[in-house]
Amino acid sequence: MAQSNRDPTTSRHVAVIGAGAAGLVAARELRREGHSVVVLERGSQIGGVWAYTSQVEPDPLSLDPTRPVVHSSLYKSLRTNIPRECMGFTDFPFATRPHDGSRDPRRHPGHSEVLAYLRDFAKEFDIEEMIRFETEVVRAEQDNTSGKWRVKSRSSDGVADEIYDAVVVCNGHYTEPRHAHITGIDSWPGKQIHSHNYRVPDPFKDQIVIVIGSSASGVDICRDIAKVAKEVHVSSRSTSPETYEMLPGYDNLWLHSLIETANEDGSVVFQNGKTVYADTIMHCTGYKYYFPFLDTKGKVTVDDNRVGPLYKHVFPPALAPGLSFIGLPWQITPFPMFELQSKWVAAVLSRRVSLPSQDEMMEDTKAFYDKLEASGIPKRYTHLMPDDSQFEYDNWLADQCDYPRIEKWREEMFYIGFKRIYAQSATYRDNWDDDHLIAEAYDDFVKFMSSYPELLPLLKT
Repeated sequence: MAQSNRDPTTSRHVAVIGAGAAGLVAARELRREGHSVVVLERGSQIGGVWAYTSQVEPDPLSLDPTRPVVHSSLYKSLRTNIPRECMGFTDFPFATRPHDGSRDPRRHPGHSEVLAYLRDFAKEFDIEEMIRFETEVVRAEQDNTSGKWRVKSRSSDGVADEIYDAVVVCNGHYTEPRHAHITGIDSWPGKQIHSHNYRVPDPFKDQIVIVIGSSASGVDICRDIAKVAKEVHVSSRSTSPETYEMLPGYDNLWLHSLIETANEDGSVVFQNGKTVYADTIMHCTGYKYYFPFLDTKGKVTVDDNRVGPLYKHVFPPALAPGLSFIGLPWQITPFPMFELQSKWVAAVLSRRVSLPSQDEMMEDTKAFYDKLEASGIPKRYTHLMPDDSQFEYDNWLADQCDYPRIEKWREEMFYIGFKRIYAQSATYRDNWDDDHLIAEAYDDFVKFMSSYPELLPLLKT
C-alpha cells in the first residue's frame, strides 16, 4: 500500500468526485499529504473522458435532460493534439514503451495509449484501492451546523449518506454540450449532431455535412468525415465574413465564415453568401461546466460557462478550503496542471499552506474578472488560459507548494506544438522540428524513471 504522512491533527477525510486524470492525481496528492481519501467514480473503470466507448446518447444533440448520459466524448480516430512528452505528470513521464508491442509508440498517440498511461499511473501509486466504482454522486452540500460536507451517492449497494471534511470536484467538463445558435434552425429539415456523439465517419458516407467549429475537435472531425462524405463545409467564427476556401489535401473540404441562416428547403446560407444544401450539421462547439450534484446555496454558480467565484480557478472563497475544483482551465497541458492544483489543495487542507482571508480571495477574484471584462473577454472564456498565462499559473501553484517550476522544454514544446495544430492541421502529429526538446525531455525523464525501476528498461534511448 502507498504510504502517506498522516498526522491526526491535520489529516482530513476527503471525497474526490471522479476518477479521470484529475481525480487520480488528486487522490495521490491528498494521500501523500496524509489525508484519508475516497474517490467516487460513476463508471466501471478509471480514465474519465479517456475511457473510449462506441456507445452514444440516443439524443444526438444531447439536449434531453432525461437522456442516459455517456461520459466519454472520444471519437475512434482521436490522437492527442499535444506531444506526449509535455502531456504527462511531472514525476511520472509519459514515455514511449518500445519493448511493449501492445502500446502506441507515436509521439501523438491514440486515446487508448493515454488510458494505458493513466492505468500505469494508478497501478504505480495504488490508487484503485481508494476508488469506489459504479458509484454516482447525487448530492454534495455543506452541513450548516458542522461545516463538514454531506455526500450522498448511489450504487448497486443502495444509497450512501456520508460526511467528509472536504470535497474535491474532478468530474471533468466534456459531457454537457454547448450548441451553436443558428437563425431558422428549428424549421431546417436536416439532421443535427454534437461531436459528443461522434465516433466514426461511416454514417456520413456520401452526405453533405456542415461542421461548426474550427478548434481541435472540429479540425479532426471535418477531415475524418471528408474521407467518406460527398462534401464537408466548415463554419468558423475565427475567419473573416467573406472567407471561402478549399482546405489543403482535400478536394471536398471547404472553410467558410459563420452561418447566417438555415432554411425550410434544406439550404444553409453562410455570411460569405454561399449556399449549401446539407444533410447534417455537426456541432463541434465545445461543452458546458456542469455540476448537477453540487448544492452550494448559490455560493458557486455557472454563469455563461464561468464557474465562480473561484480563487485561482480552484477555491470558492465562501466555502474554502472544504470545496475545491481541479481541472477547470482549458487550452492547456492538462495533467501537469491537475497535479499542481492537487498539490496545492492537499497542502491547504493539511494547513501546511495557508489561503488568504475570504475577503482577500474575493478581492483577488473580482480583480481578475474586472480585468477580463476590461479586455473585452466574454465570461465563457474565464477558464481559457491563452499565451503565457497557463505556465505563469502553473509556476504560481508550484511556488505555493515549494515544488519545482514547470520545465522550460515543456513550455516551449507546448507552444511549438500548439502553433502546429493550426499551421499544419493535416500533418502536425507526424511531422515536427523540435527534436532538441524531445532530447531534453528524455534527459529529464531519467531522474524520475529511476524511481520506477520496472520502467527504466523502457526508456527511449
